[in-house]
Amino acid sequence: MLSPYLRHRLITEEEVTKAVLEEHSARNAEKFLQEVAWRTYWKGWLEMRPAVWADYQSDLLSLPRDRAYQQAIEGRSGIDCFDAWTRELITEGYLHNHTRMWFASIWIFTLRLPWQLGADFFMQHLMDADPASNTLSWRWVAGLHTPGKHYLARAWNIEKFTLGRFNPTGQLNESAAALPLDRSYERETLTIAENPRLSGRVGLLISPDDLSPAPAELGLIASTAILKPDDPTPFLKGAILDTQQRLGAELLEGNHSAALANWIAREKIDHIVCARPTIGPWRDLAENLGHPIQYFVSSWDRTLWPKATAGFFKLKKSLPDLHRSLCEKTQPELF
Repeated sequence: MLSPYLRHRLITEEEVTKAVLEEHSARNAEKFLQEVAWRTYWKGWLEMRPAVWADYQSDLLSLPRDRAYQQAIEGRSGIDCFDAWTRELITEGYLHNHTRMWFASIWIFTLRLPWQLGADFFMQHLMDADPASNTLSWRWVAGLHTPGKHYLARAWNIEKFTLGRFNPTGQLNESAAALPLDRSYERETLTIAENPRLSGRVGLLISPDDLSPAPAELGLIASTAILKPDDPTPFLKGAILDTQQRLGAELLEGNHSAALANWIAREKIDHIVCARPTIGPWRDLAENLGHPIQYFVSSWDRTLWPKATAGFFKLKKSLPDLHRSLCEKTQPELF
């Protein structure tokens, strides 16, 4: 259950990785450490292919929400396991990763609903909903992320790993082909500028993408403000309140552009800095606030994003060096 906290960076991937390595060897904790890095892989991959997000958003505007869709999101598909997971998602805001894969597969291949609508349903309800991880994982299940490689939910697998709670034998399409590729996406050049070093009165703008404090290298922060969504999930609402209290931040809500302008004028801000929002709704918002913002990127993202050019393997190969660097002990100063 770390994922909601990592998603909004109440804790960071680097903090979690270092904590694990203080207690376990990298070999013994390999799978866990790779799972932490998968989140970064998805973000880096999407940073180099922003059109995937743009097309997904465009598709959502045109796809019909028909009767089959309504039955699915209301837990009335007629498939017991799927309907139970739908209710769990809505009430709990969380599903186990294995369950998410089953759910997405049934949605796409058995119910034959558009993957985009399923991804949007997850984005609406998951408290750890991440634009990159969510969008690209749904595409992976469908066979669109790695062309021809899709994920099929199978009744025996569901029965085994739910300990017999569900057995949808005869209800699932277990022979479906991957969805056909209808678009191709060229990888764009990833540009990560050096983190800014600023003087004067610096205002830290925090988005729900990254609720961690600014790195010390940015210098003195004169004032901090948080962008608050119009209708945050209960978890995100609590996360923002926690961050506000810890950092003494001001909430910017309602008309974000006007609220930002008022904050700048009142605090006499010379420069605004913000953790670079990754591809998703907060990047879209930041680009339309009407005020110049200088972005900083964590050393974790700066190291791993460029490795997400294709599959996960290239990034995975770089993890041992990263883990060793995090474990290095600094020598005490004797004089």
